[in-house]
Amino acid sequence: MQKDSAGGSSEVLVMEIRAGAGGEEASIFVRELAEMYKHYSERCGWGVSVMDASLSELGNYKEAVLEIRGRGAYDALKNESGVHRIQRVPVTEKQGRVHTSTASIAVLPIQAAPEIKIELADLEITFSRSGGAGGQNVNKVETAVRIVHKPTGTTVRSQSERSQARNKEKALALLIAKLSATAAATENIKLAAARRGQIGTAARSEKIRTYNFSQDRVTDHRLKKSWHNLERILAGELDPIVEALAVDN
Repeated sequence: MQKDSAGGSSEVLVMEIRAGAGGEEASIFVRELAEMYKHYSERCGWGVSVMDASLSELGNYKEAVLEIRGRGAYDALKNESGVHRIQRVPVTEKQGRVHTSTASIAVLPIQAAPEIKIELADLEITFSRSGGAGGQNVNKVETAVRIVHKPTGTTVRSQSERSQARNKEKALALLIAKLSATAAATENIKLAAARRGQIGTAARSEKIRTYNFSQDRVTDHRLKKSWHNLERILAGELDPIVEALAVDN
């Protein structure tokens, strides 16, 4: 992946990674995916930070929200949206059985010029002390921001910045991105009947990729293609997969 050049215009996206089926193993998987995308972003020369995180009892991620800044970032990562699946024998498994866990990923572009207008009266804004992986001023100042869009129930949080104002700015940008994505999805539903005959149902999106440890293999089910050396891929060497998806799309 070509690095982002200094001085060029920078895209901003938010990647939400949430644990699915699998209990603590799913939370471990979310942490590994977050690290994978952080390393990949750093290799590409993009800025990356944990905007928000929800931790499990053992300190893994039930949910991680990454903010990624860099030219070409959205085009490279937009195809990561969907359900990712991991198959391996957990450390706590005494009978050697393979467990399957899942995590869902959403990639949202942050628009420079928002198309959706938000009324202040529709927002419920609360502040709290930052904590967890995203907090720098833990238990000192109420810099973390939580915003609820009351008409839709959409909730966003930001705690990665040191100032309340910057966290509020980031949270509002994420809220606008979410509402824009919802509006686009609603519009797409109207065209679904016409498109279904051409592209099939959305059932395949339930599982876009599998990370199989026993076979040391990552398989992208959309491409019907596999790559080996799982350790290097989880360390951020995603270039072959990203480039193959770019060609296919």
